Amino acid sequence: MTNFRKLLSLLAAGLVCWCPLQAQEEGFDLTSQRSESQDVRKVPGHVVDHGGIIINPMPHSLEVNAAQRLDLSRGVAVKDRRKAFSEDVDFLKANRRGPVVDIDFGAKAAARAGVKPLSGAYALSVGEKGITIVGYDERGAFYGIQTLRQLVASPAAAGGTLPAVEVNDYPDLPLRGVVEGFYGTPWSHEVRLSLIDFYGRFKMNCYIYGPKDDPYHSCPNWRLPYPEKEAGNIRELVEACRRNRVDFVWAIHPGQDIKWNEEDYANLVRKFEWMYDLGVRSFAIFFDDISGEGTNPERQTELLNRLNEEFVRVKGDVTPLTVCPTDYSKLWANPTPQGSLAIYGRTLDPSVAVFWTGDVVCSDLTPETLEWVNSRIRRPAFYWWNYPVTDYVRHILMQGPVYGLDTTLTADDLCGLVSNPMEHGEASKLALYGVADYTWNVAAYNPIDNWERGLALLAPEVRDAYRTFAIHSCDTETGYRRDESWETETFRLADRTPERAAALRAELERVVRVPARMEQCANKELLAELRPWLVEFGKLGERCLRALDLMELYAGGDDAAFWAAYVANRMTPDQMKAYEAHKSGTMKLQPFYEQAMDDMASGLFERLTGEKPAGCKGIGSFQNLRTTLSKLMFDHDSTTHYTSGVSQQDGDWIGADLGCVRDVHEVAILQGRNSVDDVDFFDHALVEASVDGRQWTALGDSLRTVYDIRWTGEPVPARYVRLRRLESPRTHWASVRSFEVNPVRAERLGFEVEADDLTAALYAFDRNPSTSFLLDGALRFGVPAGAKGYTMLLQPDADAAPASVRQYAADGTLLSETHVDAPLFRLTLESGAARVELEGALRIFEIIAE
Repeated sequence: MTNFRKLLSLLAAGLVCWCPLQAQEEGFDLTSQRSESQDVRKVPGHVVDHGGIIINPMPHSLEVNAAQRLDLSRGVAVKDRRKAFSEDVDFLKANRRGPVVDIDFGAKAAARAGVKPLSGAYALSVGEKGITIVGYDERGAFYGIQTLRQLVASPAAAGGTLPAVEVNDYPDLPLRGVVEGFYGTPWSHEVRLSLIDFYGRFKMNCYIYGPKDDPYHSCPNWRLPYPEKEAGNIRELVEACRRNRVDFVWAIHPGQDIKWNEEDYANLVRKFEWMYDLGVRSFAIFFDDISGEGTNPERQTELLNRLNEEFVRVKGDVTPLTVCPTDYSKLWANPTPQGSLAIYGRTLDPSVAVFWTGDVVCSDLTPETLEWVNSRIRRPAFYWWNYPVTDYVRHILMQGPVYGLDTTLTADDLCGLVSNPMEHGEASKLALYGVADYTWNVAAYNPIDNWERGLALLAPEVRDAYRTFAIHSCDTETGYRRDESWETETFRLADRTPERAAALRAELERVVRVPARMEQCANKELLAELRPWLVEFGKLGERCLRALDLMELYAGGDDAAFWAAYVANRMTPDQMKAYEAHKSGTMKLQPFYEQAMDDMASGLFERLTGEKPAGCKGIGSFQNLRTTLSKLMFDHDSTTHYTSGVSQQDGDWIGADLGCVRDVHEVAILQGRNSVDDVDFFDHALVEASVDGRQWTALGDSLRTVYDIRWTGEPVPARYVRLRRLESPRTHWASVRSFEVNPVRAERLGFEVEADDLTAALYAFDRNPSTSFLLDGALRFGVPAGAKGYTMLLQPDADAAPASVRQYAADGTLLSETHVDAPLFRLTLESGAARVELEGALRIFEIIAE
């Protein structure tokens, strides 16, 4: 439901809310309909002193009398009145003469114990003589056992004695759990089994099996039975869910090629029968992320109602169906009475639960979004929360707190909530710990406190190291933004103070220690999933520390020493590739490193020349233009691109700040992710320039469906240049591969330049130290009149011989030859020198004539 680059359209562009589903187009990129907020909301909550008693989810009622204790050190005698829990009390040592643990369930016993008449409700009493657990049903008694399990493991039970407690508890939402509904690598069988144990331990009651890349769940093989090995795995998963009192919900995704005829209805029922024979007793049908005739809502409800009558009710032991509609998000749902959700409300059997992702695909859970959908489907929605899923940002790990879930909601507003996690199952447990807490006791949910408890649970022996990694590994960078690094203050070069630098250094030193410390984590499965990110996290900390040192060196004024250390702290292409594949610290740490390096390079250039460098900074109406993502427009690499991450709207624009007023004579912009058929671009736009950012002058006429934009003309003074969206029905994202203002041209330099790759070589003369040219051969350039020498900002190849520098007279006579002996290399011109030649292996940032 989230990796939309792969998918066909649900709705035609420009008819997002209003066109009937039968008019849907094929071949449309669903990414265009993504509209997550770029606002980064702060994490609510606070740390609570639990007195050494750690129970998750938080019970509705918990009373503790620490003065009374029950000694369990010699074991207990379990009295399992219903003979249902012999496998569930293995955490207690058996002793027939020990205190009694009395376990019972049923409506009558629950009524006597004051237990709420609700599935999953229970009472737990620990006294000086023994322990009593009473559940409203079997699941409730099982949950009471899980609370006892956590109580025994709590710090307050150290030494083998428990404080006296009284717990009266119940779930707020009927359905609480996980949907394995992401794109990409499905979980391994072992990870699924581990997660199912986790669900049961923390009182989640449903696991919806629906991995998009399982061909027997979806196209092309949904009509076929599972092969023997896969069928055996399903049996094991069903059995594991039974042990953990979790409903295993098998989902089918037939909509992309389903035929609304008797043959395919029989195929569907036959598949359900096969799954029933494997032990499945709960089923879901997904109609998400499809196009074509399968999207017809009337046909969908006819199918579901018929299955209810002819399969669910006939079997007798099958739970009510769940459906994911094609219109699962408000962003593209038809809001009228003719829309599919309203059709669901009028025609779908009330027992069928209906999934909903909110206002957009990845979004917060709010009363407003539930009111909107519930009024149409005429039942409390089943919330499919696309968090911590990362199939749309697979280079990111989500390890932050669970928040964005309204705490005033009740079962009257939603029948349940399931989390769609990451493909990294063990690393998803931190978020699922929070989901379990929220869905059980909504009003008491405390995001920060839950996160702190979750860290201690998952990696107790390395908790501090895990916390340091997690607090800097929360954000998606674009899309569904999450707060990150909220305890760390970073700063720009101009705002550096000794106090700020010292505080940041202390945190960065912790970051650097994390990878080695995490190797002591006892949860080896978690460690294996985290390790690629941990490695890059430690390297990021080292780069940031060196950037702090560079700031001091820069302030000292020794330009040669500074530049030598500066180029040593730049990321090589291979290092950048590794970091981009496993990113963390995207909100503060990585921006600190990049901005510090940029600020110092710009400052050095201005110190050497007395001029501001010619670089650009991204500006515009999209909030993520303020992040380092905007640099992708200025990296002179058309294979990378900035993307807005939200739908374009009237008044949107993307631009460049030149740093000061300059004469603008050329603007070159590459829109979209390609120049052929991409949908993420302004299809009606205008290039404009401004001195002050308030009054704008058009540079040329308006443009329609133009990917490659180029304007040249008489110079216009401007500090800001932008591409502004004009009237258009388009609601796609916006992407820009390149945004160049006054790109350096050989004919404008005033001297000749010769190189194998002339376009790249011109970056050595673009007055911008943030760009560079990798020389592997020879670069020749003419000496302009009046030049007395050059300052060259270089990065020699440490593994190659020193580069040669030769000076020639106009007639070709060699005047002198020397070697590059430092990254900041100063060359004094010989009398009569007309041409300079550099030959060797080095990166050239800038060649500045003096």
